[in-house]
Amino acid sequence: MSLSILDLFKIGVGPSSSHTVGPMVAANRFLEALLQLGQLENTGQIRIELYGSLAMTGAGHATDTAVMLGLMGEKPDQLDPDQAPALINDVRNTGQLILAGQYPIPFVEDQHLHFLHGHSLAKHPNGMTLRAFDAAGLELFHDNYYSVGGGFVLNEEETEQTTSATDIQIPFPFNNAQDLLDIGDRTGLSIGEIVLENEQHLGRSDQIQPALLNIWQVMDHCINRGCEQTGVLPGGLNVNRRANQLHQELLNRPADQQDHLEVMDWVNLFAIAVNEENAVGGRVVTAPTNGAAGVIPAVLAYYDRFVPGSTESGIVTFLATAAAIGMLYKKNAS
Repeated sequence: MSLSILDLFKIGVGPSSSHTVGPMVAANRFLEALLQLGQLENTGQIRIELYGSLAMTGAGHATDTAVMLGLMGEKPDQLDPDQAPALINDVRNTGQLILAGQYPIPFVEDQHLHFLHGHSLAKHPNGMTLRAFDAAGLELFHDNYYSVGGGFVLNEEETEQTTSATDIQIPFPFNNAQDLLDIGDRTGLSIGEIVLENEQHLGRSDQIQPALLNIWQVMDHCINRGCEQTGVLPGGLNVNRRANQLHQELLNRPADQQDHLEVMDWVNLFAIAVNEENAVGGRVVTAPTNGAAGVIPAVLAYYDRFVPGSTESGIVTFLATAAAIGMLYKKNAS
């Protein structure tokens, strides 16, 4: 599989790329399948079955609400996280879900959404089954979906494929760090330039540099919002947000108490701000997972705010280089 930079850096919502973003993507794909089969408007009922890790920790990772939002046609990269609670409350208050944003169907969580604790699908621990029924209760379609990490989703058929039908030949394929170094020695290209050259052949975006700058803008907004917000993080542990107070302390720190390591306090702040936004289901960039979403923005914000002469070109180079490392993890990690 030839990975794109945009596969590694996905705009979505927290708190988990595997448990939140992936299930929402799976629900989107389920809607697409129903539409292609001509059964979307005939669907009178939906059943959601969550297995394995999605069942065991799904409630804490908002898997249930992510699937519901996905079935309403909301997409991870377009969802306004401030509006999501109202959408879910409407479903719970009315007992009705607007399928694909068009077709009202009855939906009561206890009846239509099931956490199957202690049960797993064979192909992956993050498994789920989505079923569509007509008004008489006859099944129209079902499929299994597996959230395999980083927001990537495979359906049952795709787990059986040994090669990717959409694999594209790129000029500089690499499978490990030595490959990258060898390509650089042979061509004179930097790691970032190697990735950007490959990107031109993948067709994910006609204008990859504006796409990467938009990713940075989402990261930057996430940092700023995380520094502004206060309150208690969800999850029942009564953990208070810290970024706002840390931000105020850094802004108000007397000049005579500053030292050359202060910049690290800012980097830590940036990472905490993003992580707290992720925890509350805010808009974040999967980089390369939601669990690690604070690291890349924090280092990039250091470059943008503290390195003299930082440029948009430098931001693009940073993200392309970071993507190369992420691709190695995606290809070689478990």
